[in-house]
Amino acid sequence: MAGRLSRWLVFAGVAAIPLLLVVAPIGTFLAISMFRAEKHIMNYTPTVANYAEFFGNWTYFGTYLGTILLCFQVMALSILIGYPMAWFIWRQKGSRRYYLLLLAVVPLFMSYIVKLYTLRSMLGLNGLISQMLIGIGILEKPSQIFLFNQRAVLITMAVIYMPFVILPIFLALERIPRSLLQASFDLGASGWDTFRRIVLPLSLPGTIAGALFTFVLALGDFITPQMVGGTTGFTIGRVIYSQFGLAYNWPFGAAMAAVLFLTALAGIVLAGIAMSRQKI
Repeated sequence: MAGRLSRWLVFAGVAAIPLLLVVAPIGTFLAISMFRAEKHIMNYTPTVANYAEFFGNWTYFGTYLGTILLCFQVMALSILIGYPMAWFIWRQKGSRRYYLLLLAVVPLFMSYIVKLYTLRSMLGLNGLISQMLIGIGILEKPSQIFLFNQRAVLITMAVIYMPFVILPIFLALERIPRSLLQASFDLGASGWDTFRRIVLPLSLPGTIAGALFTFVLALGDFITPQMVGGTTGFTIGRVIYSQFGLAYNWPFGAAMAAVLFLTALAGIVLAGIAMSRQKI
């Protein structure tokens, strides 16, 4: 009896950590979203007016849909670039692959602001990309087409979140038995057939995980659009930030944050369903 009680106490202590750090803050946001702020004074009468205003006002709802589209674009670009990089690292021999992997994930240990300013300088008027395009004859003079717009937000997010794509894909590739690939070649399969029928399906869980990481991180990012997006790079994250920091309309900001949370949750659920239905 005493042993069972001690196990329940340990379980309760461990379960209290996510309840206090995750469930309670989310529940608080959901509760606040049901109130109203009138002339900077909280009205605690329960209402769904914040959600009605969000979905009924195209300025907010259109920004939300644009953010979703941007996150899908970031996810697609990160996978298109990150998968070949992860595959190239995986194909290396011996310890070289781990050195290359370490080089690919080193940006994770760097300051987020430093990375933003680095990319901002590269995308700027006299940045590296502009000078390269001038050098190969695509541009005639320095241009700022890659900065302070939605294109800049897309490129910056894709580059910054690339390690979150490379790492899970590499780990999925690393779990593929080399004997399975050798057997495929011994049976006469070409390199493309081996990749299409064995490597790609078995690496799909890592690819889905990387895509999910990128989508969720991009969905809630408000610093990147603020730093490189300018006036045309607005996302729903910046709108939520303005509601909490400038407009002082916490209930409306909490309602938008709740919609964003449910969107991320839906993405996680769909990714879980896709991974569970995968047949190896």
